[in-house]
Amino acid sequence: MNKQKTAVVVDSGCDVSPEFRQKYDIRLLPFKVRYPEKEYLDAVDIDPMMVYRRFPGEIPTTSTPSPGDVVELMKGLKEEGFENVFVFCISDKLSGTYNTVRMVSESYQLGLNVRPVDTLNISVACALTAIWAADQLAQGSSFEAVESQLDEIIRRSTVMFYMDSLDYLKHGGRIGRVEYMAAQLLRIRPIIACNEDGTYITVAKLRGGRQAKNRLMDEVRKYAAGRKCWFIVAEGDGHEAAMEAVRTLKEEYPDSEVLYELQIAASLAVNTGSGLLGIGILPLE
Repeated sequence: MNKQKTAVVVDSGCDVSPEFRQKYDIRLLPFKVRYPEKEYLDAVDIDPMMVYRRFPGEIPTTSTPSPGDVVELMKGLKEEGFENVFVFCISDKLSGTYNTVRMVSESYQLGLNVRPVDTLNISVACALTAIWAADQLAQGSSFEAVESQLDEIIRRSTVMFYMDSLDYLKHGGRIGRVEYMAAQLLRIRPIIACNEDGTYITVAKLRGGRQAKNRLMDEVRKYAAGRKCWFIVAEGDGHEAAMEAVRTLKEEYPDSEVLYELQIAASLAVNTGSGLLGIGILPLE
């Protein structure tokens, strides 16, 4: 526990790596991934490769943590002696977790000062925000000091990603049938991010995987603009492309840091399919 007695919690869609969760004692609020034989806890007893191996014949359903899950986690933190809790959630436009945490914090007598945080983003952009907060707390910043800067850090953090297939976004209702059919006919591969409202937007539309991945790096360069940054590289069954991106970032940004590279959470893999490459960016200045 840090001296401020402040816990940091992330939902599993934030894609904070196990190593960084351990380093900063970041707690996990997992989504659920449901197959016929069992309901799995995201990032606990299921990994994304299991989802990829069972595509396309089996596409599981996912669900957000229940109010009971949130209450149980908070009770445990209270028993450990925490007084304040930041709960970082992926955009409330993409998931109901933020609203569940907010409802619980307002409706239950938890004995904790709970601050639900809508990161307005997804995956490693959320991770960057949560890790920044945990790092500040570890350096001795107060709950109030961290909270006062969160809006600015959320504004700076982003992730841009490319996918080989739009099939699973369509299956999950993330894009419409007309948009999907047009992309298929033209062999379009979009680069996707979240806007300031936390909704998916298309950064660019390109034809062919290699062109799209090159454009992704160009967009990262524009966003980083030579500033010192934290980067995280995310992949969906695309390790070779991810490691190429890591090498490029380390070469071009020697004063910045690539925190880690990871496979996205199983719950996110359900909606994206294999062949995803994402790059999270947090300018530190």
